[in-house]
Amino acid sequence: MREGYVYIMANRRKGTLYIGVTNDLVRRADEHRNGQIDGFPKRHGCTRLGWFEAFEDLHEARLVEAQMKKWKRAWKVRVIEELNKDWDDLWWQLGL
Repeated sequence: MREGYVYIMANRRKGTLYIGVTNDLVRRADEHRNGQIDGFPKRHGCTRLGWFEAFEDLHEARLVEAQMKKWKRAWKVRVIEELNKDWDDLWWQLGL
């Protein structure tokens, strides 16, 4: 089984949100930051890593991502603010 991550990118504090899943969070966050992810995240400038959670299994992460995409916006904002009250860009916490 491969490790997986569910993450939320934002364009600014309490701005537009994008939820994604990946097996390499460092690479994916870097791709978002550099505008390499086409579609919604690129159009809306979602370049700030606001929240993430690691899972032992990529399949489990995909299931959680699918559930979170159905959540109300307020729930997503609450998840971010529980661990990242100031909406800092968590890119710097990835150990680079």
